[in-house]
Amino acid sequence: MSFKPIKTAILSYGMSGEVFHAPLIQAHAGFELSVVLQRSKQTAKEHYPDCQVVRSFEEVLSNPSVELVVVNTPNHLHKEQAAQALQAGKHVIVEKPFTVTVQEADELIALARKHDKVLSVFQNRRLDGDFLTLKKVVENNWVGKVVEFEAHYDRFRNYIEPDSWKEEAGPGKGILYNLGSHMLDQVLVLFGMPLEVDARIGIQRSGGNVDDFYDLRLSYTNLNVIVKSSYLVREQGPRYQLHGTEGSFITSSNVDPQEQALKEKKIPGSAGWGMLPKDCWGRLNTTLSGLHVEGVIETIPGNYLQYYQNMYEAIRNGKPLDVKPEESREVIRLIEAAYESNRTRRSVKLKV
Repeated sequence: MSFKPIKTAILSYGMSGEVFHAPLIQAHAGFELSVVLQRSKQTAKEHYPDCQVVRSFEEVLSNPSVELVVVNTPNHLHKEQAAQALQAGKHVIVEKPFTVTVQEADELIALARKHDKVLSVFQNRRLDGDFLTLKKVVENNWVGKVVEFEAHYDRFRNYIEPDSWKEEAGPGKGILYNLGSHMLDQVLVLFGMPLEVDARIGIQRSGGNVDDFYDLRLSYTNLNVIVKSSYLVREQGPRYQLHGTEGSFITSSNVDPQEQALKEKKIPGSAGWGMLPKDCWGRLNTTLSGLHVEGVIETIPGNYLQYYQNMYEAIRNGKPLDVKPEESREVIRLIEAAYESNRTRRSVKLKV
């Protein structure tokens, strides 16, 4: 049987298309970057001469050779475009956030089942090296029973980015949908759905039209989780702080190097890919088997390419998805609960 790469279309060639999806698709032998939707420019064709640049979504849907569509357009378009792609018989990857509402997520999940197509969400931050390392610390009980976890995803951007849809008010806009969809996905991977959410969300930058900070408190039985993000943090602290009955694990403030490497046009999976230098490794201070252990833990190399490897296995071989749409639906449920909590100034209980 001959090898057949998955012909893939990307619906936008902005930040997510040019920096993330196109290079990862190009680097994986199981995929072919076949079509890119650009309304006016030809940038994708300049970078990938073998791809076809089209001017309309309809051209993507009507192309019988396209098997997989990456929906990486503005958030409010995710549901409708993903639905049309599924109805056209395409497999679909949706850029985070999955949808704007839980109802939209439920409708897409039902459509994927109806048409027997693979539907997933690009939760690439599950494959950050520091998160992979943190996950292993939790799974191996290296700090004992976890009692508190604090996560930050901060930036210093004290200006309003001009001509950006992300800075314009509207459904699905703001930092909680943008960065929060990464962080809440990570929390759900580690600990599952909390019992209740207490949230404060707002605008800190002068002239801002969308939320640019959040402080979420997620309550579990005997576990407190704090998730924070702001665009006005110039001096950053640890990304992750994990505390348990036997010790603590603290990571550095450094973000995973894969995004910068992709911006620099480095090839995913090349030598040294996703590796953090030693001075950025997380620090463990705990008791293991009665012995006090203190020191740095080598950060597991990050690997965004693994997301596409899993997608290939799911589409071609029917393997289970690593990022199931039902999981990303729960992220949206948490976001909706956080906004309700902020609006009512009270904790919102969740059905688990």
